[in-house]
Amino acid sequence: MLCKSLHHAAFRCKDAKETVDFYTNVLGLEFIHAMGEDHVPSTGLYSPHIHIFFAMEDGSCIAFFECPQDEGEVSGRDPKTPDWIQHFAFRVKDMDTLTAAKARLEEHGLKVVGPTNHDDFLYSIYFFDPSGHRLELSVDVSTPEMNETFRAEAMPVLEHWAARRNWSDRAEIFGSATGYART
Repeated sequence: MLCKSLHHAAFRCKDAKETVDFYTNVLGLEFIHAMGEDHVPSTGLYSPHIHIFFAMEDGSCIAFFECPQDEGEVSGRDPKTPDWIQHFAFRVKDMDTLTAAKARLEEHGLKVVGPTNHDDFLYSIYFFDPSGHRLELSVDVSTPEMNETFRAEAMPVLEHWAARRNWSDRAEIFGSATGYART
């Protein structure tokens, strides 16, 4: 496979220092690198910026750019795209960790939604960082059997969606209103 793992995903932030504080002190990520340029290395365009990186336990990173002289929204989202779509989702160890994280985030004054049960395989909480990026902490509770079913049903589910663009007859087709082939 060409792509071995995620190196980083990058978004814009409002304030690099505030972002470092949030991701290190609230979420516990490691701040591992900062670099800055007056010109974008890949395009040569003038855009003074700082590029900051945070590492997770598996070595993957998230990164942010503060570029105060550039116009546009910090989120970079299409304003017609619902705010729940674009987000970073971080995996946590277990339900106890998720519950403790929710309490800690609320202690920091953040509004937290969840835990949300996603079809009995994933539980998540949702909140926003200081730049308005939606974040998700999730714990995967699926079994190997569930994961095998997910892989087997992926193409039929996609075909169902492509033909109908709704889920109104999912139970009739897949035998379950929420879990496709699972009962």
